[in-house]
Amino acid sequence: MISEIGHIALILSLTIALVQGTAPMIGAARGDGQLMAIGKTAALLQFFFISIAFLALMNAYVTSDFSLANVAQNSHSAKPMLYKIAGVWGNHEGSLLLWVLILATFGAAVVFFGGNLPPTLCARVLAVQAFIAVGFLSFTLFTSNPFERLFPVPLDGNGLNPLLQDPGLAFHPPFLYLGYVGFSIAFSFAIAALIEGRVDAAWARWVRPWTLVAWSFLTIGIALGSWWAYYELGWGGWWFWDPVENASFMPWLAGTALLHSAIVCEKRDALKAWTILLAIVTFSLSLLGTFLVRSGVLTSVHAFATDPARGVFILAFLVVVVGGSLALFAIRAPQLKSGGLFSPVSREGGLVLNNLLLTSAAATVLLGTLYPLFVDALGIGKISVGPPYFNTVFIPLMTPLVVLAGIAPVLTWKRADLYGVFLRMKFVAILTLLVVAWCLYETWGSTFLGTLGIGLSAWVGIGVLVDMGARVGLFRDRIRVSLSKAMRTPRSIYGMNVAHIGLAFLVAGITASSAWRTEVLRVVQVGETVSVSGYEFVFHGVEKIQGPNYSGERGHFSVNGDTRDAIQLFPENRFYPVQQQPTTEAAIYTSWRGDLYAVLGEPDAQGGWSARLYFNPLVAWIWLGALVMALGGAISLSDRRHRVGAPHRIMSGKANNRVATNV
Repeated sequence: MISEIGHIALILSLTIALVQGTAPMIGAARGDGQLMAIGKTAALLQFFFISIAFLALMNAYVTSDFSLANVAQNSHSAKPMLYKIAGVWGNHEGSLLLWVLILATFGAAVVFFGGNLPPTLCARVLAVQAFIAVGFLSFTLFTSNPFERLFPVPLDGNGLNPLLQDPGLAFHPPFLYLGYVGFSIAFSFAIAALIEGRVDAAWARWVRPWTLVAWSFLTIGIALGSWWAYYELGWGGWWFWDPVENASFMPWLAGTALLHSAIVCEKRDALKAWTILLAIVTFSLSLLGTFLVRSGVLTSVHAFATDPARGVFILAFLVVVVGGSLALFAIRAPQLKSGGLFSPVSREGGLVLNNLLLTSAAATVLLGTLYPLFVDALGIGKISVGPPYFNTVFIPLMTPLVVLAGIAPVLTWKRADLYGVFLRMKFVAILTLLVVAWCLYETWGSTFLGTLGIGLSAWVGIGVLVDMGARVGLFRDRIRVSLSKAMRTPRSIYGMNVAHIGLAFLVAGITASSAWRTEVLRVVQVGETVSVSGYEFVFHGVEKIQGPNYSGERGHFSVNGDTRDAIQLFPENRFYPVQQQPTTEAAIYTSWRGDLYAVLGEPDAQGGWSARLYFNPLVAWIWLGALVMALGGAISLSDRRHRVGAPHRIMSGKANNRVATNV
């Protein structure tokens, strides 16, 4: 009965979304406040009914209701409770329901936090959100119904994919979807602005907080996915340029460009058309990622569906949304007049260069991801585009971007003094060269690119610290004066600098783990010692283990190195009988210097076991950097200017009465 209630709630949500998409749009065109107000009520009702549907599906998983085909295919009575709950979104149908729930959540958030929006803009934003919901609710109900009944009812279910039975994958999809779907708000603001034919500094100030929210969640989601791949798949790496990984990375790159472009639009009333286009492109890339994961065109541990019919539905929706929005942009963009002029050597100029590099990087990733699919679709053959291509084209684009991140804080708006910039960066350059010299000394004879990467990381990090010191007058003013300046500094400035420090951590982690990783692959006997980058791995044997829904073997290594006590590592090989699938569980010890990483392989005829042993220097800095970047976004979001938004215009009493009557 509860499942039927969930199904009915989804149908009602689709009906409400149709009303929400039409009535407010008509009301905004006519200036009818009553019709525009329907959008807010409908958005809240849509959130309410989709929440009921989601909770109904979760109830089916928690109670192991195998009369639902979705539960029978993706759950099992012996599965731990955490993975029963995670199983709700660990499949195609359930993840779509999570998608529309988050979409409705953002729509309701616009109602709650958009009180300072002009009524017509708010109505159109909610209407565009509703049209997106219509597409995904239709897709859910007509091709991917999570409440479809199964008869006869099986005694037990097939269970969730063992690779997904992991805490990292329990939380990775919700964060990823909060980012994916969050960009729909920026898209809706862009389309609403194009319909109204007006983009100004107030619009940019309204759109920036929503973009910050989506960007921060997507950053965490990508980091969680990378972390899961690192410790769960057992290959010692954290990124493989998998097409599904790229599907989430492309909107992140475009969203980062959008964040920086919106700053120029707000501060200088410039780059209006470009900011609108970026908002469209960012969400379009999110939809493209949805298509790649669910169309069956990709084979990946991340992919959900293999049904081509579903792929055709999403492709048609993608064409309508992207094609329609770009057509509207082509018609309206010439009417968006540019604002203030600026010199190439200025903060605006730096942000424009930032946008060019980020969008070029997104384009290269898009080309490398889609080109093999086009070649295969045309019947020319099958090709694989992997890390060599991406590393060759991506790193040269990111290097000047990181250099620019270190310089940007000292640039001024409109026109910067180039000589003054050089003087302010002189101290940063000297300290960076000292770091590079130390790195060369420590790694002499090793890769030059590793030293370059560490130098870039130091350049950004030191540049941020020097800029903050200069802002508050550190070592120049009295401590009381410096503290006063620090208290008056906007939180958005702190957020920007924290995010850039996160970038410095990220670059250092990527560089060190790529340039100086040590790997040893060999067969080990009990009592044998293996040396890996100065650490001594001693193999103590293997024992049988029994988990709640798996069996397996657990290896034991002790590691002697630069710590007083030996480090104990217990890698596992697991076998899940329900799915008849084996998995590898790596054993990892993390320190500030790097990770000791052990993977247990198969036994040989002489009583030995194959093992892969790694030392991955600074690899944890990658995820630390991502979290710090997301923290920077949260700090920026707490800035009062983002919470308050643009002030209301002062209107005459007559105008006030007219608006009050309409609303």
